[in-house]
Amino acid sequence: MPLPDFFLRSFRILLFPFAVVYGGILHIRNKLFDRGTIKSTRFNLPIINVGNLSVGGTGKSPMVEYLLESLKPMYKLGTISRGYKRRTKGYLLADSDSTSLELGDEPMQFFLKHPDVAVAVGEERIVAVPQLLYDRPETQVIVLDDAFQHRAITAGFSILLTAWNDLYTRDYYLPTGNLRDNPYSAERADCIVVTKSPQTLSSKQAEELINELNPSAHQPVFFTSIQYGQPYHILSGTKKNISRETEVLLVCGIANPESLTTFLEQQAATYEAMFFSDHHIYTIDDLKAIRAKFNDLESPDKIILTTEKDAVRLVKFKKELPELPIFVQPITTTFLFEKEPAFRSLIVTFIEDFYNEKSNNHGAEK
Repeated sequence: MPLPDFFLRSFRILLFPFAVVYGGILHIRNKLFDRGTIKSTRFNLPIINVGNLSVGGTGKSPMVEYLLESLKPMYKLGTISRGYKRRTKGYLLADSDSTSLELGDEPMQFFLKHPDVAVAVGEERIVAVPQLLYDRPETQVIVLDDAFQHRAITAGFSILLTAWNDLYTRDYYLPTGNLRDNPYSAERADCIVVTKSPQTLSSKQAEELINELNPSAHQPVFFTSIQYGQPYHILSGTKKNISRETEVLLVCGIANPESLTTFLEQQAATYEAMFFSDHHIYTIDDLKAIRAKFNDLESPDKIILTTEKDAVRLVKFKKELPELPIFVQPITTTFLFEKEPAFRSLIVTFIEDFYNEKSNNHGAEK
């Protein structure tokens, strides 16, 4: 193992006592919510919660985007995120003048790709939900991004994500591991999705993983994979194929770039990488360093490749970007074992049952 990685892991192991204390605090907090000592609020519309038990890298944004794309032909949608690393505070509803610095990169990405969805940010979702409904009273369904631990709201349907190569069953509490919630909190989920699975995953391997997760009887387990689309230019949208003749400079600030680097190993001639911290806010000095690194590449067929999340943070350099061939790598979520119809049916059934029950109760009151 590389020396920096070795020392980091050794340091995290030394922090084990703090991890034990953190796990104990989480246990007490969850028990107080379970017993009703700390109150949780329900809202009078279907709320879908997408989250995980660990910090970063499980594919929450692609899942939120999948839900928005799937449900918006049928319902008026809203989505609320925390807006991590934004330079604003409190509730904010996205509009045509919004920037990634105001909203955060992922909410900005949602808004750009789904302008017909009400996209809002707010640290306190329990405050943001009624404000969103006040601003957009026609909203029929709300998708909460990264709010599994936000127990002040009781979501009607919770989707728990865990990465195929980093299951929560194999992890430990922060700071020794990456868990930010108790593993038994998985019982609150209505379904579990194992993300970033290899497309070659066999039924036997899937069954072994399901046995390890040990879901409750009411929790179906789905497996998804990342599918990479054709890169497009960050400004013009012109598409380009990556071939075995293409040399790539990968620029990204995401929690877990492993799937993307594996993809480039299979597609490109070679690639160099400039990794930044997750949600990194790019500066003009970063752009100068990217340009210098790109100029060092020798192939005549060379490009700079970045993620959609990074692109919303780079697009502010409108004067400098035309000088660089920066392309954006889109991704989509695909379900393995032909289980997408079952997953979609689960979500739609929840929404329809919610409104049917609401209608029946309203009729009974009359």
